[in-house]
Amino acid sequence: MESLPVEVVGNILSRLGAARDVVIASATCRKWHEAWRNHLHTLTFNSNDWPLYHEYSTSRLEIIITQTIFQTKGLQCLSIIMDDVDEFSAAPVIAWLMYTRETLRQLHYNVRTQPNINMLEKCGRQKLEVLALAHNTITGVEPSYQKFPSLKSLSLSYVSISALDLSLLLNACPKIEYLILISLDIVMSDPQATMDLSSHSLKDVYVEAISLDKFILEADSLEKLHLKDCTLEVFELVGKGMLRFLKIDDVSVIHLDIGESAENLEIVDVSNFTIMWAKFLHMISRSSKLKKLRLWGVVFDDEEEFVDVETISSCFPLLSHLSLNYDLREAALQYGLQGLLERCPHLKKLVIHGVVSETKTHEECHTLANFTSAIVRLMRKYLHVEVQFEYE
Repeated sequence: MESLPVEVVGNILSRLGAARDVVIASATCRKWHEAWRNHLHTLTFNSNDWPLYHEYSTSRLEIIITQTIFQTKGLQCLSIIMDDVDEFSAAPVIAWLMYTRETLRQLHYNVRTQPNINMLEKCGRQKLEVLALAHNTITGVEPSYQKFPSLKSLSLSYVSISALDLSLLLNACPKIEYLILISLDIVMSDPQATMDLSSHSLKDVYVEAISLDKFILEADSLEKLHLKDCTLEVFELVGKGMLRFLKIDDVSVIHLDIGESAENLEIVDVSNFTIMWAKFLHMISRSSKLKKLRLWGVVFDDEEEFVDVETISSCFPLLSHLSLNYDLREAALQYGLQGLLERCPHLKKLVIHGVVSETKTHEECHTLANFTSAIVRLMRKYLHVEVQFEYE
């Protein structure tokens, strides 16, 4: 260990991450102490890493973090995640950000400050590549000078921000590829809750627990979109057909439109969602490259609608994974499954999910037995397909 260059020791300490572990390890010898002071590039203060963090007062935590940060030079990644802390004073937080702004590439910060400070103004913007903020307020974004030329990933959780400021912030990040929005408190300037976001570089967007009247996302390079636990009247995606992954989980939306973005879809995963099947199928029907389709806990807007398995098989010849939560319509389902297996030679897995009532009549048991027997007979012809039954 004594022969290791001090820079290598700095990398070892940085992999420890947790501030307490780094400080303890740095006391090993003079070289390790020098590595901590001059070559440490990653430092994490997380209340889950050390039980005693929960026992310290806020002022004591501020002192510990300040002393630790100020003994380092050249920090590139700083994480301050204190779940039990109500709020930090603004002065020490500003000091941490100003001290590290010339070298910092990643900042993860989830503690409120009192009074609120403009995190975008204080943190170093030129080199920052990852910014994850939680429990903060962002106001007055000025893209003319608050530019983030290197930022690739932006995560906002439980953040208060106006729709306009969020749009301006995206415009100030010309290289952004990953966007995470969770439980935002979106401040609106007009009665209609509308958010219009635009980025030519975004590739991956995750949106959770957001309620809006209208959400328009213009992202020419978007490859992955995940909407979860959202309430939207209108969601529109404007792109150039780069979307490959679409996941919708427990979302309420009246009008959903992904336009031309469906052409190159490879994975569609929909669960706990009310849809108009004909309209939804039309929207994704141009996805000739679709390989995985999952429709789980889907409720149809029209009670007479059902998943037309044969239509799925004709629309998606490259389908290799199909998961359906399907009301048992014995004749239609078995006929459709046969057509699916004939038309989708690349199909590898078939999941059949069923709900069985606690009180079963003889007729219900007979129907279930006949259906299972019919599937077994059918699948003898397609031994390359894995069949999975899930009953609850």
